[in-house]
Amino acid sequence: MRQAQSLSLLTTALLSATRVAAHGHVTNLVVNGVYYEGFDINTFPYESDPPKVAAWTTPNTGNGFISPSEYGSADIICHENATNAQAHVVVAAGDKINIQWTAWPDSHHGPVLDYLARCDGECETVDKTTLEFFKIDGVGLLNDTTVPGTWGDDELIANNNSWLVEIPPTIAPGNYVLRHEIIALHSAGTEDGAQNYPQCFNLQITGTGTDQPAGTLGTKLYTEDGAGIVVNIYDSLSTYTVPGPTQYSGAVSVSQSTSAITSTGTAVVGSSSAVATSAAVATTSAAATTAAAVSSPDANTQIAQPSSSSSSYSQIAVQVPSSWTTLVTVTPAAPAATTPAAVPEPQTSSVSSGATTTSSSSGATQSLYGQCGGINWTGATSCVEGATCHHYNPYYYQCISA
Repeated sequence: MRQAQSLSLLTTALLSATRVAAHGHVTNLVVNGVYYEGFDINTFPYESDPPKVAAWTTPNTGNGFISPSEYGSADIICHENATNAQAHVVVAAGDKINIQWTAWPDSHHGPVLDYLARCDGECETVDKTTLEFFKIDGVGLLNDTTVPGTWGDDELIANNNSWLVEIPPTIAPGNYVLRHEIIALHSAGTEDGAQNYPQCFNLQITGTGTDQPAGTLGTKLYTEDGAGIVVNIYDSLSTYTVPGPTQYSGAVSVSQSTSAITSTGTAVVGSSSAVATSAAVATTSAAATTAAAVSSPDANTQIAQPSSSSSSYSQIAVQVPSSWTTLVTVTPAAPAATTPAAVPEPQTSSVSSGATTTSSSSGATQSLYGQCGGINWTGATSCVEGATCHHYNPYYYQCISA
């Protein structure tokens, strides 16, 4: 039934593909080689009965962002109008989770962060405004030899648009919300220029740890003029402070690598089957989350979960975001190690320095929230109807609502 619904929504998904190209969202999680579907913004919002997944629901079908002026609103917690996920994934303290994004734009430099918040009950029903988050990961400026530098998001791009985070081994068992986030700083030279892209997932963490770190309310994580939020990345930076509270002392830093997918799992609905699911996950080889990469046609190819409800799955590579109708079957053999895709070098081009512009000599148009100009930009400089090209700084212009 769901396969038929998905096929009926193909036209809608195709129409929204240009918006997907603007920024990005998380498509899935991989835990110990098991693939768990994320919230599909291209189909789920249009389905009467979408699958219950561990990812929090958001109607953010345009892949938009949360701006610093909204840091005091509930939208900064898990994204715009986000509602509780109705399922969860069981993980053990010490497990690594691979978080897969769609293709992230290489112009959107900035830090990658991860937080946990204990639900003290079911995360499926928790009031998100009461969640208190503690930071377990935060990678900011890695190298500033060449402006605008190499950032956490560049490492994510090079890692096949995915991010690996470890659940601290010392964390007490219980139900938690994992808050994963990229903060884009390409227009952060002035206040309200940073762009936050938070995503949330429900986890049931097992283990023998005892730590229950103090946290911070989601609406108190950042301030508009806080450290790491207002920064001109086009100036040479000697230091950079990753935004947010101090990182939890038990957090574990890991080297970025992709995770081999060995099977497809379904998030747990309710709590009655959690123990059985935990046991099943525990028997999966932890070696699947080592540096072995999933073989894919290129850096923008992600592994998608099949629509069928059959227990027999094959791995299908789907080009994101443009080639929605091209499917490439991947032979389910042991995955070979691959070298992460390098961040491409920009080509030189000249751009008009006007504050806003909607003209373009090429005739091509850019989607809402897409880049439309700036030094070295060679793409479209005209925006779709209803949007205007705003000049944030000499390096980055963006299509925003007119």
